Amino acid sequence: MRERGLEIVLFGHPPFDADGAAAPMDDGSILLTLQVRHGALGVERGAEAAGLRSVVGLGRMLAHEIKNPLAGIRGAAQLLKTGVRVEDAALAQLIVDEVDRIKRLVDRMEAFSEEVIADQEPVNIHQVLDRVRALAVNGVADGLTLRENYDPSLPPTIGDEDMLIQVFLNLVKNACEAAHSRGDNRGQVTITTAYRHGVRMRTTQGQKVRSAPLEVRIQDNGPGVAPDLREHLFEPFVTSKTMGAGLGLALVAKLITAHGGLIDFESEPGRTVFRVLLPIEPELVTA
Repeated sequence: MRERGLEIVLFGHPPFDADGAAAPMDDGSILLTLQVRHGALGVERGAEAAGLRSVVGLGRMLAHEIKNPLAGIRGAAQLLKTGVRVEDAALAQLIVDEVDRIKRLVDRMEAFSEEVIADQEPVNIHQVLDRVRALAVNGVADGLTLRENYDPSLPPTIGDEDMLIQVFLNLVKNACEAAHSRGDNRGQVTITTAYRHGVRMRTTQGQKVRSAPLEVRIQDNGPGVAPDLREHLFEPFVTSKTMGAGLGLALVAKLITAHGGLIDFESEPGRTVFRVLLPIEPELVTA
C-alpha cells in the first residue's frame, strides 16, 4: 500500500510532508517507510532555515564585535577591584562575574556559526555516560537518585567522544534541574541504553539509508515540559529558565544531527524522556 502527500507528526516536532508505503513482514508485523518531501527532523526548512541562518550571522557578529571589548572591561574591573574600598570590591567583582557570563553566552552562540563535523571513530557509549554521570554526581545531581539501566552488549557508536559527552551532559543536567524543581527530595533521573532493531534513516539527499539502532534515554520525574514550548523546544532561544539562554537543546540537536542521529522527547507531569538514536557503524546503502 502506498500513499502520497501525507502530513506526518512525529516525536512532537512540527508536521512535515512525506510519501508513505506499508508492507507486510513474515512475522506478521508491518514495515512502514516514509519518503520525506520537504525535509523533516534535522533538515532546515522554511522559517526554521531562516531562523538558523540568522543565529549563524548573529553568532559571528557577537564573536567579532563583543568578545574583544569584554576582555578590556574585565581587565579594567579587576584593576579597580585591587584599589577600591572593601565595600566597593563586591561591585567590581559583580562586573567581572557578569562579563564572564556574557562571554559564556557569546561562546555558545559562536558554536552556531561553525559547521559541525563529527569524528568517525568508534565510541563506547557507556564510557561517555559514565563520564557524564561522574560529572553530574559531583554537581547538579547532588541530592537526587541517579540510576542506570544499561545494555552491556551494545556495540560502539561512531562519532566524536567529546561532542557526545557535551550532548549527554546537557541532557542529564536539564533532567536533574527538572527533578530538583519538585522540591520534595524525591527527584530521580534514569539513564537507559538499548538496541532498537530496524531503526533506519534516509539522508537529506534521499539516496542512502543509515542504521541508527543505538538508543539512549534520559528520564526524569520533574514537572514536565510546558505545552507551549514543546513544538519549539530544539529551536534557539526557547527556554523556560529565568536565566537560561535557550541555546543548550538547539546545540544538542545540531551535534546529534552531525552524528547522523535523531533526538525526540515525550513529556507529561511527573515524567519526561529524551531519546537519542545513534548509528553503530557507517553503514550506507544505496536506496
